Amino acid sequence: MREQSGRIVGALARSFSSLDIAEEAVAEAVEEALRAWRKEGIPPNPGAWLTQAARRNALDRVRREKRYREKLAGMVPAQDPTPSAPEASSGEIDERLPLLFGCCHPALAPEAQLALTLRAVCGLTTAQIARATFSTEPATAQRIVRAKRKIGATGIPLRIPDATDRAVRLDIVLTIVSVMYNEAHFVGGGDATADRDLADDAVWLAGVVAAALPREPEAHGLLALLLFHRARESARSVDGDLVLLVDQDRSSWDASLIARARVELERAARLHRPGRWQLQAAIAACHADADTAAATDWRQVLVLYDLLLGYDASPVVRLNRAVALDQVGAPAAALTEVDALERDLSRAHLWHAVRAHLLRRLGRDDEALAADLRALELTANEAERRLLAARTGR
Repeated sequence: MREQSGRIVGALARSFSSLDIAEEAVAEAVEEALRAWRKEGIPPNPGAWLTQAARRNALDRVRREKRYREKLAGMVPAQDPTPSAPEASSGEIDERLPLLFGCCHPALAPEAQLALTLRAVCGLTTAQIARATFSTEPATAQRIVRAKRKIGATGIPLRIPDATDRAVRLDIVLTIVSVMYNEAHFVGGGDATADRDLADDAVWLAGVVAAALPREPEAHGLLALLLFHRARESARSVDGDLVLLVDQDRSSWDASLIARARVELERAARLHRPGRWQLQAAIAACHADADTAAATDWRQVLVLYDLLLGYDASPVVRLNRAVALDQVGAPAAALTEVDALERDLSRAHLWHAVRAHLLRRLGRDDEALAADLRALELTANEAERRLLAARTGR
């Protein structure tokens, strides 16, 4: 489904000039496949089966709408303007890329961008998307419908932007893929076990973008970052409990994924256009290079965060830089930096948790306990709650 769904939606959207028709036709084809293949077995060419079924569904929908419009207008049926079948890809461009850029158009709200990407490009069902984004099925369905209507009503193009507009639009696409990966790891009411399907979808989609845009260093940077994170997955949780980076069994990190991440990061570096995703991947590489937590080159990490601020001075990046500042022996300076972020991050449990750690390092235990208790109030993830509860003795 990852390989075929987005391709078919993209091809049908181009042929029928409607994302709504294309996406609905493919969704119906998937349902048909689930029923038919269970009885008859998987066909020799599943992609061709899905394409044929989806095209038939799209044609049926177009004809129904055409007849409905004719009846409303009392028109005599004209010659059937049936669109031709989707042409085969020339191989020069991945059909999923124009679709992905359309789904991540800045005219759409971020939550709509994410939901539509998961549906049209990755082929997830409404129920899966609702589960992945901590929403309800009705709300998710309405979000997707509204996004598709807006694309149709405002004429949002399903195409890769020109070079002058690509940098900003590409960053939105990469951000959505990053959000997909993060959503897989912090499920409200869940433990530390990641939604592996959603995490794999995000890594796969980052690979699609990097392969289709080989001259875009930030695409390779994001892929490297996600591969570094994915390599630590097996050590990140034990029996549903969260294991912090400093306590992880590094021998269980996936060496093959780390090697792939380094290759992608080197590809990005050879293009000589640094950016925020490459710098985040370089920070992850510093952790991967250290055999033990104590061997981490925190001064190099701090330098990379200083560079990253030139591309992304968001509160979260500044919070992470404060952690690095503490690690090089400046907890008081780190706490000053964290306190300056109160207005932006006081509703985020991680801000309170980091602040508690720094207060404890400075011997201000009562204040540290209060900060940890506030962090406990603000998180809904059960693994994080257990970790914070252990710290507070609650």
